[in-house]
Amino acid sequence: MAGAYFLVPLLASFVFTVHVPGQGITFEAYTELLSADGFTESLLLSLGLAAATIALSLLLAVPALVAVRIGSPRLRPVVEVMCMLPLVVPPIALVTGITTVLRWGPEHLSRTPLYQTFIAVQNEKFPVVLVLAYTVLALPFVYRSLDAGLRAVDVPTLVEAARSCGASWPYVVLRVLLPNLRASLAGAAFLTLALVLGEFTIASLLGFQPFAVWIVSISGAQARMSVAVSILSLLITWLLLIALSRAGTTPSTAAPATTSRKES
Repeated sequence: MAGAYFLVPLLASFVFTVHVPGQGITFEAYTELLSADGFTESLLLSLGLAAATIALSLLLAVPALVAVRIGSPRLRPVVEVMCMLPLVVPPIALVTGITTVLRWGPEHLSRTPLYQTFIAVQNEKFPVVLVLAYTVLALPFVYRSLDAGLRAVDVPTLVEAARSCGASWPYVVLRVLLPNLRASLAGAAFLTLALVLGEFTIASLLGFQPFAVWIVSISGAQARMSVAVSILSLLITWLLLIALSRAGTTPSTAAPATTSRKES
């Protein structure tokens, strides 16, 4: 029943894209996708934003959670509250604050070097401001995924064993902890990817056109193509999910090596 709940609407959408009353079965909605104006640019933009958001989110969350886990367990509730706050703030309120800051900056900082920074983060080819906003939105999901992974691993013992063998802190994080968090990292990356590919409110109100905004923009004039693109985006997301799942379940050789060192 759960499978039918998800598959029946997808099947109905697919039939809508290929069946034209009076013409029969046609795949024009799919064959015209690659040549559609803005399709490739918006898809590549969303994938680039997703990659940058994943990298920035993990770069912020992994060192912070590892440091809290090892050195300051009492700060864990504080970090948790800070990471979960984006779930409380509606996206429309977040984008309103971002818009206010972007308008305030050029007006008051026009004679300072920061003026160019405000212009650069709004570059339409790659809007960095969207990466920053998406990173904030992704923090709750990244935190939950990484926190679950860290709870399943004896982090203090692994760190102590690696450090006693002379490993540096970068080596401990990159070669000892991260391989043991492979599944959690893959889950955090997938959740962030799904969020970025489907986010519409912030990008639309800020005037940018990633993949989700482009789909809505063509829905009025080309309804079948917009539904076809939506189905294609689901397939892309599923394929990336499979790839990330395989990456998260690939056996790691770093942890056994650390264990053997400790035993020796």
